[in-house]
Amino acid sequence: MQTSDFDYPLPTELIAQHPPASRSGGRLLCLEAEITHQQIKDLPSQLRAGDLLVMNNTRVYPARLTGKKATGGRLELLVENIIDSTTALCLCKASKSPKAGSKVFLDSGHAAVVCGRQDDLFEIKFALDTPLLDYLQQYGALPLPPYIERPVDKADSDRYQTVFASDTGAVAAPTAGLHFDDALLQRCRDAGVDIDFITLHVGAGTFQPVRDDDLSKHKMHAEWLSVSQAVCEKIEKTKQNGGRVIAIGTTVVRALETAAREGTLAAFEGDTRLFIQPGDSFNVIDGLLTNFHLPRSTLLMLVCAFGGKQRMLDAYRTAVSEKYRFFSYGDAMLIWPQSSQHQSN
Repeated sequence: MQTSDFDYPLPTELIAQHPPASRSGGRLLCLEAEITHQQIKDLPSQLRAGDLLVMNNTRVYPARLTGKKATGGRLELLVENIIDSTTALCLCKASKSPKAGSKVFLDSGHAAVVCGRQDDLFEIKFALDTPLLDYLQQYGALPLPPYIERPVDKADSDRYQTVFASDTGAVAAPTAGLHFDDALLQRCRDAGVDIDFITLHVGAGTFQPVRDDDLSKHKMHAEWLSVSQAVCEKIEKTKQNGGRVIAIGTTVVRALETAAREGTLAAFEGDTRLFIQPGDSFNVIDGLLTNFHLPRSTLLMLVCAFGGKQRMLDAYRTAVSEKYRFFSYGDAMLIWPQSSQHQSN
């Protein structure tokens, strides 16, 4: 397979620039034996008692900083991975990349030094008298995705964060979880559906297209995750009782399938570079709720692996024709496997 096999035409006006009026106010394309069109608020009717929803409780931190190089050129930093209290790996957006040893002068009045480079990331040491995460909370800006072509506004600080976000460490939201408000979570529980959480700190690499048309040459970005023993036991109990495990977002899929790469689900904590693509098997999940993903992206390849490549691309074409809203602030899709014994009641 080639990267170009996962392309599709998308009118720019379908890329959501703002969240819907309410979290659960979006549309839901349900893909079972055939496509049906629902609303996010209808999700409990697509589930059944004994099912388990697994969600990502990562919290986005204000990771974007602006400043200038010693030469005077403007630059923007995205703090991707905090190494210690004053050092981080950062993406750098500038007309010309800064060199190792050069200084950066931030708009907050603080300075930093470029220590070196690791692939696309720059190791930067900040001159601070407070821990880096505290500094970012005071001076950083929320890192909205690159396809949201507007300034961050006050509403984003709430809406680009799930209502259950608790573990700070992501530079991008687990967007399938953005559809859930407290009322929808309670309606799922009232329907006999259980809910539990993993943590995967989403990195900026989630937005990067696959540049090489040969998929075997793609190097997957690393993301840190934690799957607890308690979650593993709940998943096992759910399956033993005939329930289904539904991942809320592709980040949950990567976390659970990483924890089950040896064939058996087990507690896991650490980095993953798991690249799921058509032909790969799934050891844990029975269903997937996810937003619509970028063309030629690893996330689109993941959903094609789960739902079937042609079936998924046909569903995307339907979503375009039906004018669904795409990407982070867009609508969602509920996917069941093609040979589905997974129909809702």
